[in-house]
Amino acid sequence: MPNVHVNLADRSYDILVEDGLLDRAGELIAGLGLKGKAAVITDSNVGALYADRLVDRLSEAGIETSVHTVRAGEASKSMLQTADLCGEMNRADHDRSSFVVALGGGVVGDLAGFVAAIFYRGIPFVQIPTTIVSQVDSSAGGKTGVNASEGKNLIGAFHQPRLVIVDPLTLASLPGREYREGYAEVIKHAAIRDAAMIDDLATLDPADQHPSADLLARNLAIKARVVEEDEQETSGVRALLNFGHTIGHGIEASLPYGEMLHGEAISLGIKAALFLSEKINQFSPAESARILGLLENFQLPLTLPDSIPTEKIMDKLSRDKKFTGGVIKFVLLTGPGAAEVSSKVTLDDIREAVEYLRA
Repeated sequence: MPNVHVNLADRSYDILVEDGLLDRAGELIAGLGLKGKAAVITDSNVGALYADRLVDRLSEAGIETSVHTVRAGEASKSMLQTADLCGEMNRADHDRSSFVVALGGGVVGDLAGFVAAIFYRGIPFVQIPTTIVSQVDSSAGGKTGVNASEGKNLIGAFHQPRLVIVDPLTLASLPGREYREGYAEVIKHAAIRDAAMIDDLATLDPADQHPSADLLARNLAIKARVVEEDEQETSGVRALLNFGHTIGHGIEASLPYGEMLHGEAISLGIKAALFLSEKINQFSPAESARILGLLENFQLPLTLPDSIPTEKIMDKLSRDKKFTGGVIKFVLLTGPGAAEVSSKVTLDDIREAVEYLRA
């Protein structure tokens, strides 16, 4: 099976990708040497499909479990939900010898990882991602956290998983819209680090919800190499993964949680970042068109609704954690498969890019 190793000294771990891997989760997790009780954290959609099956596999491997289900959706990424989960785990007799298994998409992974980071001051956790976004991006890298009213992911911790188990077959159960939105992150990876993937993605059928394990592993390898270079965003390399996310997060935060899916907002953010890459870095309009064509093929939005005021987006993105000390650090493309963190982008440039999205 494709195996991506994330080399972070004593925090190193493997990402395993293979059809049917969910049914091997018990033996794989037992192989880590984790001896305590498992807290499976999932959501109301994924839990109904896969939680019993996972619990059976864990039980077969001799692992005692409790299951904790949150309401599906972005609104569950909150401090209130975090406190509720910690309380549930205490009442289920979990302690510092326990570990967490995150079963679900990016919301569950971020939330469960954050719970693991703070419960008894930190316990191990395993990621079993079930969406494209989580299988190519958010399950790896150790970023955990929840949202604040001022913006996304403003409260959290770096806490690396002990193992990531990716079963592409779980994607078949996703609604089409939720499946396709994840490709915004795949297209982002191609744009910043793998120009050849742009051509490969153009051959995919968006209706086929069974991507190859190799494609998923290729994306995870991009994420792993960036994380190895800059685990806690101190050198600026990891910021490259924010391509399309500065304006995208501003748009997402300007709407009630869940009204626009994460990948849909990032699609708009990518279009805006391409506009600024052309304006500031003389990025090729023809290359921009190729990337926009991929977003369009996966039915991702490329026009900003007039109902979202530009100044609201500007207010939300000014609170984004990527604005350090008020300094704008914006990811721009320098060529196909190449990007940089630029300090040349001004607030006026960003405002112009947001307005461009209305065209």
